[in-house]
Amino acid sequence: MSTIRVEPFTVGDYIHVYNRGNKKTPVFLDKSDSWRFLWCLRFFNDQRNIEEFAKCLTDLVYEQKEILQRLRGLDPRNLDPKNAYLDGRNTFEWRQEWGKRQPLTQIISYDLSPNHFHLFLKEILPGGISKFMKKIGAGYTVYRNTKSHETGKIFQGKYRGKTIKDERYFQYLDTYIQVFNPFELFEGGILNAINHFDEAFQFALDYPFCSLGESFGLRNLGIIDRSSFPETLSNLQNYKEFCRDALITRSIREFLGKLTME
Repeated sequence: MSTIRVEPFTVGDYIHVYNRGNKKTPVFLDKSDSWRFLWCLRFFNDQRNIEEFAKCLTDLVYEQKEILQRLRGLDPRNLDPKNAYLDGRNTFEWRQEWGKRQPLTQIISYDLSPNHFHLFLKEILPGGISKFMKKIGAGYTVYRNTKSHETGKIFQGKYRGKTIKDERYFQYLDTYIQVFNPFELFEGGILNAINHFDEAFQFALDYPFCSLGESFGLRNLGIIDRSSFPETLSNLQNYKEFCRDALITRSIREFLGKLTME
């Protein structure tokens, strides 16, 4: 888990990073686990060592627990939106006293499914992705083991990755991560999602553990940076129609076969 099995890459390259649970067991047992992993994506993407940054994160974790304790047992429909812990925004804010962010990598898109995850990353400084994934792996594993009072591996092994060179592959990968993966969680599965594309696309937009909603301003967790993505697909309707074409009209299995996890 400390390194990534991927062909050589350098600064400026785009990488599809993915992993699944050890022995194909769930990585995320409940929503709090998924939120925690997103929290790791947000705050571990910083060049400072975790020991240097730990005090800031410790304070934030404590505040998260306090918020959750206050809300426990309350109906979220009756809560003041300014105080409610509904989508994680209250705990994903970067505080001014922490100084300017120093990202290790650019996160373009992500998706969390119960037993695996996908990240679309750009190498922006030498070794940045490797360092980021080490921090993610160690931090999330400690969290899960502490929560369950267990020890051992959470992930299958080393993260796998594929370097993305082709522009069309770049766009299809983003569709695969942000749309195809959430479609698999749609009622009736991927085939039903494709047959009810508009409804399934809205489901993906609303799904809190993929980046589609954040990509188009429906959420703002501060995790992703879409500046590398083609401007022609920065409009939600254009992106939706591209995804419709990719999933329904084009030979989806031809490119998805290269993207699925081994």
